[in-house]
Amino acid sequence: MTDTIAIRLRRLPHGADLPVPAYATAGAAGLDVVSAEGLTLAPGARAAVATGFAIAIPDGYEVQVRPRSGLALKHGVTCLNTPGTIDSDYRGEVKVILVNLCDTPFVIARGDRIAQLVAAPVQRATLEIVDELDDTMRGSGGFGSTGR
Repeated sequence: MTDTIAIRLRRLPHGADLPVPAYATAGAAGLDVVSAEGLTLAPGARAAVATGFAIAIPDGYEVQVRPRSGLALKHGVTCLNTPGTIDSDYRGEVKVILVNLCDTPFVIARGDRIAQLVAAPVQRATLEIVDELDDTMRGSGGFGSTGR
């Protein structure tokens, strides 16, 4: 059995008739989210798509906004800034930043599944200012420096 947290959800007027985010299967990690608006994403275009709800996440948690694999594979539509983070102190409408990476327009109808939400614990960090860092085999090598 997995741990659960309670996230309060407030339907906004333009999303009152839409389904709330829900797990599609018993083993699903993400809650499917639907669009509260209809729009067409031109090739290369991006948009912050309304969901019609706001949430209150408990302290110590975040909600990650992640793409749907079917949209990415079949249509070249994915989330930018992924995974996006919804902080526990945000109370505005949840919006999903979508981009169309395909060469044809993509139509999003009101009620279409557009993303998924995954609740995750947050580990806070403290920064310690030092004069030097310990050495590693990689050192200061940047992107691609490990040869993989």
